[in-house]
Amino acid sequence: MFLRIILAATLLCLLGCSDFIHPVKSTPEPESEYAFNYWLLQKVFLYEERLADLPKDGDSDSIQQQLYSFLKDPYTSYTPPAKSEERSTIINTSKIIGGDVGMRYTVDLTLEHPIKIARVYPISPAGQAGVPRDGNILKVNDIDLTGEKAKATYDSVLSYTKNIDLVVAYKGDTTLFKLEKETVYAPTVFVDTLYEDSTKGYPGIIFVSIEGFKDSTANRKLGTFGELKSYLDSTTSDKRVRVLDLRNNPGGLVMQSLKMADLFVSKGTMSTMRQRAINDNGESIYVQSHTEAKAGDIGESGKFIILTNGGTASAAEIFTAAVTETTDIPHAGVKTYGKGVGQTTYFTYAGGMATITNFEFLTPKGNSYHKKGIQPKFDCSGTITENCVAQVAYELYGVKSPAQDASLAKRALGVKEYSGSKSDEGAVIWADADFYLKAFEKSIH
Repeated sequence: MFLRIILAATLLCLLGCSDFIHPVKSTPEPESEYAFNYWLLQKVFLYEERLADLPKDGDSDSIQQQLYSFLKDPYTSYTPPAKSEERSTIINTSKIIGGDVGMRYTVDLTLEHPIKIARVYPISPAGQAGVPRDGNILKVNDIDLTGEKAKATYDSVLSYTKNIDLVVAYKGDTTLFKLEKETVYAPTVFVDTLYEDSTKGYPGIIFVSIEGFKDSTANRKLGTFGELKSYLDSTTSDKRVRVLDLRNNPGGLVMQSLKMADLFVSKGTMSTMRQRAINDNGESIYVQSHTEAKAGDIGESGKFIILTNGGTASAAEIFTAAVTETTDIPHAGVKTYGKGVGQTTYFTYAGGMATITNFEFLTPKGNSYHKKGIQPKFDCSGTITENCVAQVAYELYGVKSPAQDASLAKRALGVKEYSGSKSDEGAVIWADADFYLKAFEKSIH
């Protein structure tokens, strides 16, 4: 249709992987934005059988409705030019759109002042001001934050006001913090220690929560990979068990996830990708590629456990499979979501973005997990997950932890080692499947 197409690619990714492709200037312009998207889908969309009845002609103002929605693939979509820059920012970075003070909070309506600070980002106005984690926010800009409307009130002030004055109660003291919103890149790696009691000889178990995979985060140059590597590099003398917590991680940039997996894998194939792509002549081709590990990284020694649940998806599943199928690091938790396909995002001539499913990932052992998920060796279904992991740490590494409430401890002792079952074959519909789709939708709109 458009003579010869030459595409220059920069490998980025979206929630399970997405390359960003730019047409070069010498490529002839298409008849319309609709025509280019139609051609592109015909060339690269993975499920070719769905393309036969794709409408060839249509309105460029209704590309999503007429073309992309027709394919009935929740991961294939079109972003109009007016929204493409913001979407690109969300995909590739953890930048908080509109500025922020750098905190997360929870709401507990049993408290008079229900907003409790859950996280404070070190590189942020709140972090620099010394706002305490676990403090309660009593007032924002002289407005009392009480009752059911506290959250809505706080969110409204934060959204529409640059200067934020917080009155925070913490350990019996009340402090006024005068903050000003700035550009904030949120961390994507958080570290917490559970079950620690030095007076009783309990060393604790370190939970390293990895919430996504992005190129620019609190570590602006190296992204999520840089955050995790910096943590590992700074704790080489810490011999405690560390849980790589991927629960509710919906994915992100594939190269980030594979670089992070390589920190723990010394050799072998970490992932295989089968892709429908375009060659230099504009022809549709199928290619297969492998990502190999290299030796000598910080995570190749130490005591680790990988933890997942039904919200662990896409690039997080790539990380999980890469590590657990090539090392002795155990996998605990609940079966993962099962998104084993990936998308390439193409910048179009009009400045829009076409995100198209065009490849599938296989585990190091050559298995597909799409619509199946990855089953943990240690199944924590029906237990308090943290207690379940503590039991795994005890069984495998001999780590003792403080006795919990008797009923919780009893449930934790029910951890099972998974050996496989025919009932797990085929597609799985997860009770919390909406979590991943909503996370995906939020990240692209």
